[in-house]
Amino acid sequence: MLSVLEVVKKTSEFFASKGIESPRLNAELLVGHALGLRRMDLYLRFEQAVGDAELAALREMVRRRGRREPLQYVLGHADFHGLKLKVDRRALIPRPETELLVETAVGRMASAPARILDLGTGSGAIALALARAYPDAAVVATDRSPDCLVLAAENAETNGLAGRVEFVASDWFQGLLGRTFDLIVSNPPYLSQEEVRDAAPEVREHEPHGALSSDDGGFADLSSILGEALTHLSEGGLLALETGISHHPRATEIAARSGYARSESVRDLSGRDRIFLAWR
Repeated sequence: MLSVLEVVKKTSEFFASKGIESPRLNAELLVGHALGLRRMDLYLRFEQAVGDAELAALREMVRRRGRREPLQYVLGHADFHGLKLKVDRRALIPRPETELLVETAVGRMASAPARILDLGTGSGAIALALARAYPDAAVVATDRSPDCLVLAAENAETNGLAGRVEFVASDWFQGLLGRTFDLIVSNPPYLSQEEVRDAAPEVREHEPHGALSSDDGGFADLSSILGEALTHLSEGGLLALETGISHHPRATEIAARSGYARSESVRDLSGRDRIFLAWR
């Protein structure tokens, strides 16, 4: 029988041959998942033998990851802002840039918002993080995909936030006539079709393209949200958007032309403009 260490090494070598980034880390996370162990606990069990049933389960996960299916999809979950979220092909995998979006929105609010809107909620990551940050707020999360709304509701349940978020089937603001919010947040599709084609196989071949890319060089949905959000913001309310790194000049122009009081660009950890803020 193979030891845990031998399985980790063989899996790491296989992933490296497939061009997977950080092959050892991927191997340790999958082996730990198959054995029901945290990654750090593996180091205490390196000499332990791996049973046939555990190996069989691991082989299937290794096969999927070897085909460049995202690690989070294989594991079935992703961590986001203190939440453990179920993730699968129904929605995008939450990323650090979107954690920055949440942190920036919270940091820019002068007072706790009473009404919050998450447009295009996907897995529910943003809405649930904001519901936890503002326990007294009424949070609404929209998506045009019924499958995403089901996934987001499942994540609300497993994170103890069932009933804290209202999930609404809506194409952006379509189903929200007459409703206003103190904080509107969205991570809409913002990649160009060329950027999707050039993306890693994990993104290009497995994540839903409808949630990744938009027309007009990735700016079409951002433009639509900027144009409509002003009528759904309360006085002094904030719109916070995750964007492509080249979109901020156009976003600033639209915000000024549409009548927003002011706007601001926030850079990500790589120093590139990533979050766009506009106040009514």
